[in-house]
Amino acid sequence: MVTTDWQSDLRRRGYRLTPQRQLVLEAVDKLEHATPDEILTEVRRTAGGVNISTVYRTLELLEELGLVSHAHLGHGAPTYHLADRHHHLHLVCRDCSDVIEADVSVASGFTDQLRESFGFDTDLKHFAIFGRCRDCTVKKATSGGGPTTGPPTGP
Repeated sequence: MVTTDWQSDLRRRGYRLTPQRQLVLEAVDKLEHATPDEILTEVRRTAGGVNISTVYRTLELLEELGLVSHAHLGHGAPTYHLADRHHHLHLVCRDCSDVIEADVSVASGFTDQLRESFGFDTDLKHFAIFGRCRDCTVKKATSGGGPTTGPPTGP
């Protein structure tokens, strides 16, 4: 599943697409929001000799080169995904831990206000916004579990 784009991107910057880099990129691509440990597990399906320090070094290089990005979706290790798919916010449900990807445009009013009021340019893609997903909100409301975080919205 080697992509010419990865080869070209690395070559342009003076690097090769080594087998380890290819395996890490393929794992990140397949898993989408994965921790280094999850990436290692996926890589070891093909290359059992790869260790966690190799995965960390590879992720660090691939992030420096702009091929992968990371986000903090809670406590613990960051999760990684391909950089070209990183134009979204991460909405994390505190109840079921599902991650919803929302286009950054949904926060444009908020980020515009921060820029206007404080001269602050935000990077909301890097961190998660926590709350309760639609399904968990409905479950909580129908189980009599007390107040909800608000009515479900969106499609």
